[in-house]
Amino acid sequence: MKRYAHALALAAIVAGSMGCSGGKQVTRIDPDETVDLSGRWNDTDSRLVSETMIADCMSRPWKANHIDKKGKRPTIIVGQIRNKSSEHIAVGTFIGDIERAFINSGDAEMVASAEEREEIRGERADQQQYSSEETMKQWGREHGADYMLSGVINSIEDSEGGEAIVFYQVDLTLIDLESNAKVWAGQKKIKKYIGRGDYKL
Repeated sequence: MKRYAHALALAAIVAGSMGCSGGKQVTRIDPDETVDLSGRWNDTDSRLVSETMIADCMSRPWKANHIDKKGKRPTIIVGQIRNKSSEHIAVGTFIGDIERAFINSGDAEMVASAEEREEIRGERADQQQYSSEETMKQWGREHGADYMLSGVINSIEDSEGGEAIVFYQVDLTLIDLESNAKVWAGQKKIKKYIGRGDYKL
């Protein structure tokens, strides 16, 4: 009888624990799918803003002027993108999306950032001592950038009674590294409504 009661108690505990474990569910989704949970800046904003702005950048007259003058496609480095918004934004991810958009356009050559160059130069220095002459990479053959892209992300939030409008403005500028001339300036705006109901004008 005791054994039966013990088995019944154990079954009740197992059933109870199974019932409690159903509170959390994880579902894998397509990385390109647009999902806005909080309404804040997210991966979709980063990708779409970078693709739109770089496509605009590469369609402007500065590129043709550079090719006419230099006889080759421009070499670009991405400098500082400052986050002046009211929230945390993964600027490194945004920079990666910008570089990807430049490279995938096929119209520009991208060079490594200052941090990346230090790591590469360390590897090149190591090769001078340990690699064969046939495979050793030489000093003084790095590609210097013709232009630097820099920019800023700003945001404004207006909220009332559980509803909010979040406005983002991204400004990017492409600067000639030799003359300091600004050859392109782009701007992208995003406005989001955050609330429980459908937004109506």
